[in-house]
Amino acid sequence: MKPDEIRKLEAYLKRTFKGVDLQVKAMPRKNDTAELYIGGEFGGLISKDTDEGETSYHLTMTILDIDLD
Repeated sequence: MKPDEIRKLEAYLKRTFKGVDLQVKAMPRKNDTAELYIGGEFGGLISKDTDEGETSYHLTMTILDIDLD
């Protein structure tokens, strides 16, 4: 993703999840995916989808069952 997209996504997520220490980082060889870090740790992937001229972003977060205990 482009740097301006990364900045906009990060700003949006910070507004949405107030008070959460998060950062969005571009992936070196991927033009349509970025990584989300929460408190310095990997939190999920953000993928970009363009369909019929509309762009959307999807956040995928994996939660392990051992993390729920």
